Amino acid sequence: MVDPAFVQAMARYNAWQNRSLIAAADTLDDEGRRRDRGAFFKSIQGTFNHILWADEVWLHRLTGSPKPSVSGRDSAIYVEDWAEFRFRRRERDFAIEAWAANVEANWLRGTLIWYSGVAGREMGKPRGLVVAHLFNHQAHHRGQIHAMLTAAGAKPDDTDFFLVDELR
Repeated sequence: MVDPAFVQAMARYNAWQNRSLIAAADTLDDEGRRRDRGAFFKSIQGTFNHILWADEVWLHRLTGSPKPSVSGRDSAIYVEDWAEFRFRRRERDFAIEAWAANVEANWLRGTLIWYSGVAGREMGKPRGLVVAHLFNHQAHHRGQIHAMLTAAGAKPDDTDFFLVDELR
């Protein structure tokens, strides 16, 4: 199901799409990025923040890297300054790509045990499934950002996965 090549391709796609959506968001002013647009995390910036927060939570669980300093309830306000957010997002994307470059098939077949705040209990799932969730979660919320950016008049790039290595 999930193998190292898939993980590496998804890491490249994640970074590519984040660069694209951030470039589109850069065409808006701060108020435009923070405006409540009726999405689950309210704004473009709030949704971007939630993705960054969740990526850091999952990387903490998968690699032992530092976990976010705030809980999920505050994920939409995780990084308030746009320039700092852009820096942190790019840094995290580099970390995801570096991690993906070293993922091994046997490791993916193992089980990850963690405490889930959402479920309110300890969980155990195959690492491959958890890694697929990491990338699916990103894509889900980036779709929301894409819709908000488009509605705000910004022009995000194409999102088709099969173009990842052609348009990067």
